[in-house]
Amino acid sequence: MGKFEVTTRSNGEYQFNLKADNGQVIMSSQGYASKDSCMSGIESVRKNGGDENNFEKKEASNGKVFFNLKAGNGQIIGSSQMYADASGRDNGIASVGKNAPGAEIVELTE
Repeated sequence: MGKFEVTTRSNGEYQFNLKADNGQVIMSSQGYASKDSCMSGIESVRKNGGDENNFEKKEASNGKVFFNLKAGNGQIIGSSQMYADASGRDNGIASVGKNAPGAEIVELTE
């Protein structure tokens, strides 16, 4: 099962990474002003990550592809790493749906 790692950025904001069993980062959040907001973001991933319609498939200017997970209000909850091809990206989306619901939360904050 995957895990959410909660960290503090150098600017004091909180962020989470959803990691797969193998330790690879599947998705990262934006920065949150408070830990509570960050935890709400994790709950939003659990709630929205199982529905493929909540994912926005994108292509970067360098030709690599990635995804954004959006909440019901259209706000981006998190973004993936860059993938070389669409099949890798689609596997990443499936991995969010598989790992997020039961992922433990590990706090690595200062």
